[in-house]
Amino acid sequence: MKNYATVFLLLFLLVSCSKSKNTVISEKPLGWDKIETPTTASLRGLSPITEQIVWASGSGGTWLRTLDAGETWESGIIDGLDSVDFRDIEGIDANTAIAMASGQPAVIYKTIDGGKTWEKKYQGPEGAFLDGMAFYKNAGYAIGDVVEGKWMILQTKDLGETWKWMESSPPGPVGGGSFAASGSGILADGDNIWFASAGKDSKIYHSPDNGFHWEKYPTPIVQNEDSQGIFSMVRIDVEGIVAVGGDYAQADLSYNNCMVSLDKGKTWNLIPGKLPSGYRSGIEFYSRFGWLVTVGPNGSDFSTNRGDDWERFSEEGFHAVKIDHTTTSIWASGAKGKIARLVY
Repeated sequence: MKNYATVFLLLFLLVSCSKSKNTVISEKPLGWDKIETPTTASLRGLSPITEQIVWASGSGGTWLRTLDAGETWESGIIDGLDSVDFRDIEGIDANTAIAMASGQPAVIYKTIDGGKTWEKKYQGPEGAFLDGMAFYKNAGYAIGDVVEGKWMILQTKDLGETWKWMESSPPGPVGGGSFAASGSGILADGDNIWFASAGKDSKIYHSPDNGFHWEKYPTPIVQNEDSQGIFSMVRIDVEGIVAVGGDYAQADLSYNNCMVSLDKGKTWNLIPGKLPSGYRSGIEFYSRFGWLVTVGPNGSDFSTNRGDDWERFSEEGFHAVKIDHTTTSIWASGAKGKIARLVY
């Protein structure tokens, strides 16, 4: 019996030590592990599926895919559109992705064979400009600048096979638009949709019923110039949303560039503490450590207190930052084909 007791005690200690090691909480990100890619395109579209599978898209009609965490990449030009900027991409799985082009033509393409072929699923009217996409299960939405007095709210119910401009899209101001900096100026979760308008009229639009009814809410983010406003949003819990932005014409300007809502976007307040250290075009929430990570062209910042205070942790600049679908890794993409994975 004594021998059995000793064995059980040793097993208990080993399991306890193992659990202790697995529950170590990192205090801060250590930086970015930059990964070589076969392109020099500006990559604003980014969609990691797992720690191994990542899709990206960008200028020159570029698409990219890795199945081995960036060791090797497949890439190409979507349907020969080498003058088009695909500023958002939504990876569904290893073989399926939906890519959205801003500017003209304002098109949405889909691949189901790992990028070998792309089929056009939507083309907007002349003058249309698409800014970003968000998906929740099989439903997806895309936001586009105001056309003929209405925001372009596109909806798909079949994972991007078909799209329609919703008749219930809210009215918008002449020249109104949303920033297409990282595809993250729109969110979708359950029946809720949020999107941010840009420039001198930076507001939050919210629909609680899949886009049939809309409310518009003012925000305190900097918005005195057309180059200023809200660029990216992320949900941190059922009620909480954090948004970042600033002025893309002044990358180092750290002024009124982060705000928080605790009531699903109805009211917004500037954060009370230290702001992100410049214009920020992407933000992501890493629930594993309770971190918010935000990126812009002059560097990267993180917050451990739901966005109330920020600390710079890297001089590496990016356009977009996204967490994979399994919530185990965070990736960023930027100018000149740059892609990186967060190190902690």
